[in-house]
Amino acid sequence: MTQVRKAIIPVAGFGTRLLPISKSIPKEMVPVVDRPLIQHVVEEALAAGINEIILVTRSGKSAIEDHFDAHVELEDSLASKGKDDLLKMLADIAPPYLKITSVRQPNAQGLGHAVFCAAHLLSKDEPFAVILPDVLVKPQLGSTTCDLGDMVTRWDKSNAAQIMVEAVPEEEVYRYGIVDCSGNEPNAGDSVDMRGVVEKPKPEDAPSRLSVIGRYVLPYRVMELLSDQPPGAGNEVQLTDAIDRLMQEGKPVQAFRMNGRTFDCGNIDGWLKANSLLAREAGYDV
Repeated sequence: MTQVRKAIIPVAGFGTRLLPISKSIPKEMVPVVDRPLIQHVVEEALAAGINEIILVTRSGKSAIEDHFDAHVELEDSLASKGKDDLLKMLADIAPPYLKITSVRQPNAQGLGHAVFCAAHLLSKDEPFAVILPDVLVKPQLGSTTCDLGDMVTRWDKSNAAQIMVEAVPEEEVYRYGIVDCSGNEPNAGDSVDMRGVVEKPKPEDAPSRLSVIGRYVLPYRVMELLSDQPPGAGNEVQLTDAIDRLMQEGKPVQAFRMNGRTFDCGNIDGWLKANSLLAREAGYDV
């Protein structure tokens, strides 16, 4: 079985929920404690054993690529001043085994379209991860569990697509995509078969309280389905529609219930919460 080595990270969005911060700064470059959001997400992929990152980007977002590139003048200046700690910090941003590739999404046509923009960078039958950078996934305090890594392990064992989920309050299910597991909800760290996904249901119609949170491990077949996927909600090509078609074909898709914590850094409240809590945990006086 082909191992998961590549992650697609869509970064072409406008970041309107973070305005005015994101007017001239890519939302993925907004700092969370001591480094930009995109670096947290790439570090998560590396911790999961994924070392090839495909950024689906657009014009005006070159700062994201620059962050993972060498800065010779800065490095020479630090070296001449003996600032070895800072040099190491820069080197750790992009270790030698990390491979970053960028492709352009020419116009916004939905998450499914963004993911499909990277199809040509995958080999036939090669599985891949999708990571939405708005959401940080962090281990519980004192834990080193990597939920994305556990999803990859589940894929390796079952050959079933993995969709990360977490429980949300019943009164908030209308805000999320909610998975249908036929009433068989997984324990934290476990996966169960999915029957479908319901987008933003009314609480009385929701099949569960398990919401999709922006981490996927998918077979290459999803790319083939996206190639002719018609627009769905919002007149955009939806990744969940292709996943639904995958299930209709009888291919296994499972909901993986996370152990860790999520921080929605795509909005001001969530970004402030992430900075406040994670800064205190890192020992900063805030």
